[in-house]
Amino acid sequence: MPSSLLRTVRSAALVAAVVAGSLALGSVPANASGKTSAGGDYRVTVAGTTYDPAPGKSVKLGGIAPGQRIQVRGVNNGFDVDVATLGVYDYTLTGAPDTQRMVTRPTVVFASKVPTLTAAQLAGATIKSLEVKDDSVVLLFSTAAGKFKIQAKDGAQGGIFQMESEFGAPVEFVHTLGSGLFYFVNQYTGKVNFGDGVDAVTSGGGAHQMLLGKDSPQVATKTFQSGTVTKWLVTSGGRLGGVLGEDAIELSAGATNCTSQCQAQNRIRGSLPVPPNPVDPTPIGG
Repeated sequence: MPSSLLRTVRSAALVAAVVAGSLALGSVPANASGKTSAGGDYRVTVAGTTYDPAPGKSVKLGGIAPGQRIQVRGVNNGFDVDVATLGVYDYTLTGAPDTQRMVTRPTVVFASKVPTLTAAQLAGATIKSLEVKDDSVVLLFSTAAGKFKIQAKDGAQGGIFQMESEFGAPVEFVHTLGSGLFYFVNQYTGKVNFGDGVDAVTSGGGAHQMLLGKDSPQVATKTFQSGTVTKWLVTSGGRLGGVLGEDAIELSAGATNCTSQCQAQNRIRGSLPVPPNPVDPTPIGG
């Protein structure tokens, strides 16, 4: 790997902020686009090596031994991948200054996003391909039984994360929200969203939009819903994503039944009406 493709972490303060929060084939799909005004920039640490290409450049690697934990850190969000489960842990919004931000401090939105895989499905997990470019990352695992892909965008909101399994059979995904967040039924749309119930602040140094999100399934069936957990059965080739901000509450009809190259075609791109922010949302089951 040329040294010009590796850069030292830009700011110790940024690292500290993300860590304090306890710590998202071929090209990156269009629906991984995130909304920011200040921009984003990912760096990915695998087995002790950090990949952080210069602006406009990319790192493309394959056949990597993944180690035990993969760290993805950006300006606006970050998360860890546990190779033992292929699950994502501590998906965190950093609260970095941005007109699109929904928090003002590091906030764990998802404590975990975990596929329920058998030992046979997890056996021999390697990184088949890794692409890091500016504010995008695509991570594709290969195992003895199939493939598992994670795509993310370093945005403050938007369609900025998804996971996809290809094991020839449905896989259960379990989403567990971070502390202080809860699922609720949106009074304006009748759909299930999640958030922390904190109203937007429209001006000043602490300005932020309301924290709102939703699970974004494709060829998937919800099997469980509580105030803090959802479970989905995802068809092989389907996906389970996460959408944050206005895209999470717009009046869309939902994703189509597509299992191949469907991401870009199913992107709404903010073209639909957006209702008001919910008022005093109540946790499901609360």
